[in-house]
Amino acid sequence: MDRGTRDDLLRCLAEVIGSVAVGHPTRVAVDGPPAAGKTTLADELAVVLREQGRDVIRATVDDFLFPRARRYPRGEYSAEGCYHDAHDHGALNRVLLDPLGPGGDRRFRHAVYDHAGDAVLSPPVRTAPVDAVLLFDGVFLLRPELIDRWDLRVLVSTALDTTVDRAVIRERRVSARAEVERRWRERYIPAQQLYAATARPTAHADVIVHNDEPGRPAWEIRTR
Repeated sequence: MDRGTRDDLLRCLAEVIGSVAVGHPTRVAVDGPPAAGKTTLADELAVVLREQGRDVIRATVDDFLFPRARRYPRGEYSAEGCYHDAHDHGALNRVLLDPLGPGGDRRFRHAVYDHAGDAVLSPPVRTAPVDAVLLFDGVFLLRPELIDRWDLRVLVSTALDTTVDRAVIRERRVSARAEVERRWRERYIPAQQLYAATARPTAHADVIVHNDEPGRPAWEIRTR
């Protein structure tokens, strides 16, 4: 395991991505629990890769949710519902991951859903360069429906209690602490535990980033 500065981590990840040799855009999953730091890491990594001249596509699983009316058949705080009912993996594969993969035409959409407006989206189709990098962050990305679509799998690991504290800080302007804690402890954390038990994401990750201390992260690179 290595430990260093944030810049050290980003340089290492950029090197690992640069070493992936495929004949199509490189599809990188940045997986991890809510509030683990996935989006921040993917955004920072996008800056580094663009500075190196790579064409980067940034996308997130939050833009592949089902509409709200369809997401909660088991209840708003159901962990099983969070894992099984929230995300439209069929659309994600169809409009983004498969077009960018082997045999794909590289014509893709980066989103199908507007979370803020709870509305279906149909953004214009774009064509990715063959050497583009897709940085895709989100929860449950190494599950069976998606596992074979990634060319590199990064797992951001953070203690689950730490994610609760971060979420309270992050959402303090829109939600009371008690509401945030209830959502995390009844829905999000048990859903992550279900995911860990059934999909075993740690076993499938190529890179694990230990992000309890974002300014001084640790990471381990695995060879598949």
